[in-house]
Amino acid sequence: MSMGQAGEEFTEINVTPLTDVFLVLLVIMILIAPLIDKSDLKIKPPETKNAKKVDESKGIFIDIDKQGQIAINGNFVSSTDPAVIGEKIKEIMVKLGNKDVPCTVNADGDSKEKEVVAVMQAAAAAGIKRMRVATIQASSY
Repeated sequence: MSMGQAGEEFTEINVTPLTDVFLVLLVIMILIAPLIDKSDLKIKPPETKNAKKVDESKGIFIDIDKQGQIAINGNFVSSTDPAVIGEKIKEIMVKLGNKDVPCTVNADGDSKEKEVVAVMQAAAAAGIKRMRVATIQASSY
């Protein structure tokens, strides 16, 4: 490409700077992507002194331990896939014969936030309308 004569129009786009910017952005995303998946945010449920006991035969209780294992009404779920969890919740809703079943999520204090959020999203997708996160019963002084 020559510099051209005076009065000649510039008709080509120089894509080299654009390519450099995209390569830098790609390298940044490759370096940051592994850090995004490792969210180790700790969950500390609130404490309460006067909590009302819930009738366990009329609801769905989901427990999450610190290893990320999930139990629905005392039965461990083999997969942490939200679709599988949602199917288990739907099965229990059918057994209870009630569309407006309350759901309680009991998460260990050392469990990861992403596991709790995944369970809550699966429950919402299964049709749960009333959901609560259980609190830790504080000891009396």
